[in-house]
Amino acid sequence: KEKVHVFNEVLTERYLGLPTDVGRSKGGVFKYLKDRVWSKVQGWMEQSLPVGGKEVLIKAVAQAVPTYSMGCFQLPRGLCQAINAMIQIFWWGSKDGKRKTCWVSWEKMTQPKYLGGLGFQDIEMFNLALLARQAWRIMQNLESLSTKLLKAIYFPNGQFVDADLGSKPSQIWRGILDGRDVLKQGLIRRIGNGENTSIWEQNWLPRDVGMRPIAAKAPNPLRRVCE
Repeated sequence: KEKVHVFNEVLTERYLGLPTDVGRSKGGVFKYLKDRVWSKVQGWMEQSLPVGGKEVLIKAVAQAVPTYSMGCFQLPRGLCQAINAMIQIFWWGSKDGKRKTCWVSWEKMTQPKYLGGLGFQDIEMFNLALLARQAWRIMQNLESLSTKLLKAIYFPNGQFVDADLGSKPSQIWRGILDGRDVLKQGLIRRIGNGENTSIWEQNWLPRDVGMRPIAAKAPNPLRRVCE
């Protein structure tokens, strides 16, 4: 059993690129992502590349390095900002070890091309999007092994949408809940009999903005849609 456990740890860390033990301090654990991105960017900076080549390398290689880890963990904000900064250095270039002027803001560069941007991914936002996808899979695939395992540990008597962080949660569970919080901003309940839907605390009105009433005018307001 010990040999199998060691083999699984080596397999996970070497071939999947994921750390096997993530504690409270995630900065040091995921530092290898920053080093890998910088090693690639530093090698590219020595070459004379056209703008189109830089765009392809950033999107296909540099921003793809942390993708697998971002699908399981929420990376520290400082690490995400550092990776974004390295990509900007490569895009705008440097001279005598100093970064050249960034003529366009990073927020503008991350916008889609049809909005005038370059379509680059903001690492922190992309991280949340991948975690939200994991949360969506849990909500949709109730019979999957991972959903059953997480339900047995963290929300055995409730629903995933209302699950709490719990005591001593894993970093994977923390990341999934962060993705769920992103999903909850746009989720809306389909009304059946209305007995399980709160009028004031859950989204249930089918419209783009304000999917729940703001406040009640009368004292002792109704609580459930069925009322």
